[in-house]
Amino acid sequence: MNSCTFLVSMATIADLDELTILFNEYRMFYNQESNLASAKAFLLERFEHRESVIFVAKDVNHNKIIGFTQLYPSFSSISMQRSLILNDLYVLSDFRGAGAARGLLEAAKDYAKSIKAKGLALSTAVDNVRAQGIYEKSGYERDEEFYHYFLKV
Repeated sequence: MNSCTFLVSMATIADLDELTILFNEYRMFYNQESNLASAKAFLLERFEHRESVIFVAKDVNHNKIIGFTQLYPSFSSISMQRSLILNDLYVLSDFRGAGAARGLLEAAKDYAKSIKAKGLALSTAVDNVRAQGIYEKSGYERDEEFYHYFLKV
């Protein structure tokens, strides 16, 4: 783990090139093929269509992005409230344990409060125990009430 001072902020289009590299690494962490061109195109679409909100953690000493989280808007028909899906959270391996993930989660929570969202939902791999610990320490609770399904089309 590198010791660093970091600052969390909302990403802008100016962060696209650097963010693309981290996003590509995140996808490879989940066993996807490296594809920088597609990763950049995907993120660019999110920016252009304002379909997500991305927060980045930057090492202030080197002005380098060391982590990010991406939030997608959603809505609850039952409660008639806005909610957010915390779809991605990634910190470069050399910087894990420095508090960047907690900082990104805090920024996501603050943003959710600012838009009066009902809450934040996320999912992670069953074997990603380290992330589960961070989520639980940040107040996230494992859903014991609902089963989640997915239809691949």
